Amino acid sequence: MSNAMNSVAIARMIERPNTRQFIKAIFDDFMEFHGDRYYADDGAIVGGIASLNGTPVTVIGVQKGHTLDENVACNFGCPNPEGYRKALRLMKQAEKFHRPVITFINTAGAFCGIGAEERGQGEALARNQMEMSRLKTPIISIFIGEGGSGGALALAVADRVWMLEHGMYSVLSPEGFASILWRDSSRVAEAAELMKMTARDLLQNEVIDKMFLEPKEGLENNLEYTADALKEALCETIPKLQKKDIDELLEERYNRFRKFGEFIE
Repeated sequence: MSNAMNSVAIARMIERPNTRQFIKAIFDDFMEFHGDRYYADDGAIVGGIASLNGTPVTVIGVQKGHTLDENVACNFGCPNPEGYRKALRLMKQAEKFHRPVITFINTAGAFCGIGAEERGQGEALARNQMEMSRLKTPIISIFIGEGGSGGALALAVADRVWMLEHGMYSVLSPEGFASILWRDSSRVAEAAELMKMTARDLLQNEVIDKMFLEPKEGLENNLEYTADALKEALCETIPKLQKKDIDELLEERYNRFRKFGEFIE
């Protein structure tokens, strides 16, 4: 198995700690909020208010389960539009009360079922990206597992984008890449290498700002190792972002993502 495909396999492990576990390990006094105020509550998105060493923050993340029943309840970590609208509602609330926003991302992508499309999945993803680009409060996004396409980007337009060692972030899965480009599913490992979707590749190409190492015995066996490092980095970075003039913060956020368009051009 290639190094890239090994990271993909680890990122997808059902035992891998999920958003709720990271919230419990890093924050205090988490109070979860529900619903998008339009349609329903989406179990694939967890969000609410918490305390980070005494600082109020808004925490939002994509939830995956460890059992079949848990995954059914959260739609296997594939949010519907109401999930993204719930996330946006909480982000706008954070802006109003000057709370930093921290997002945890672990999704193969936004749910693409008929109902999701009928309820405006594309619009929900686009609106989140637009609103996050101009949200007047600091945002830090952390990839804790998979990061698939617009479903991940809709929670990752941030001032700082971090990733765990075995996270991944790409426009589509390596299986989809091999199927579309070569029509040959046996070349999935080759696709994973070519896509430069691992944390080390993304750090080298400046798509992410920081990579956090995972314990050798596996993140599922020692969550505290990485959670403590994340907490320390958050406690160090958030005050620095809060001290920035808001116009300067938004300009830097815009330029951070605009440079990727320049690469394409």
